[in-house]
Amino acid sequence: MVNDMLPIAERLGWVAVDWGSSNLRAWALTKEGRVLARATSDRGMLSLAPADYEAALLTAIGDWLPANGRIAVRVCGMAGARQGWREAAYLPVPTRLDGLASGAVGPTVEDPRLDVTLLPGLCQRSDDVGRRFDVMRGEETQLAGLAVHEPTVSGLVCLPGTHAKWARLEDGAVTRFATFLTGELYRLLAERSVLKHSIGLDDLAEPGCRQTFVTAVQESTESPEALGTRLFGLRAQDLLDSDLPAGDARGARLAARLSGLVIGLELAGVRTDLAHGEPVTLIGTESLCTRYALALETLGIDGRRIDGEAATVDGLRLAHAALNHEHLAT
Repeated sequence: MVNDMLPIAERLGWVAVDWGSSNLRAWALTKEGRVLARATSDRGMLSLAPADYEAALLTAIGDWLPANGRIAVRVCGMAGARQGWREAAYLPVPTRLDGLASGAVGPTVEDPRLDVTLLPGLCQRSDDVGRRFDVMRGEETQLAGLAVHEPTVSGLVCLPGTHAKWARLEDGAVTRFATFLTGELYRLLAERSVLKHSIGLDDLAEPGCRQTFVTAVQESTESPEALGTRLFGLRAQDLLDSDLPAGDARGARLAARLSGLVIGLELAGVRTDLAHGEPVTLIGTESLCTRYALALETLGIDGRRIDGEAATVDGLRLAHAALNHEHLAT
């Protein structure tokens, strides 16, 4: 075992990176895959030109690197987008989760200590069996994290977020998926629409908010075609409903209803999959997974939760092992 008192540079085996649109997260790992340190940066894809990526990466992880030798850096997410560091072309579904590394590419770097690999995303084209045009970058690596512990994993997986993903897995492969702009829709409505005058802090722990959220999920799932009128109804309710609490509690109650309405709309969109009653695996932050688990529970569906960061690191571990032609120990 490597001495834990040694500097990170002397214990470092490789680096895992999740490079998003607005930020990046990096993890220093031993050769065995144990996390030594974590770093974050607000230098996401949207703020970078291709020539800026290496410097941004070194700012985040430079203190971990040894003076000599090359360190593998495995990167998922938007650094591999067309407008990123270098394009790692999408792999079409169906794609095995243990095969993502087959589409990896290496950008040009100047620092001799860096051996950078960018992982691909997944794409889906419209066909006659119900698939629709869709893409993902980053979430496929979280899905691959499932395959580390369950190589033949099958079932329905939801990854809540700004753009929530629902993926169907069969025997360790992604066979189809769908994206919902639920998080972005909520933010736009709460911050940029007439509802901004009514929506407050969204906290289901506030009195009455949990039941308000559950009721809204049920309404929206049962009759999604009425979403438009229900949305404006939030503003009208704020103006007219004397039964709502006053002050911040009023805004929280309306925020819970808005959240339930848009998540219910999302669940209505996957109604066919949910009709079988099978459990749903949720991958993401604790707060979002808890909210989605409550929404699913409202419909009689069980949800198991997996930490999004752990899934990302596991997925990058799987890709790292594949690129090194190694067997990944679990």
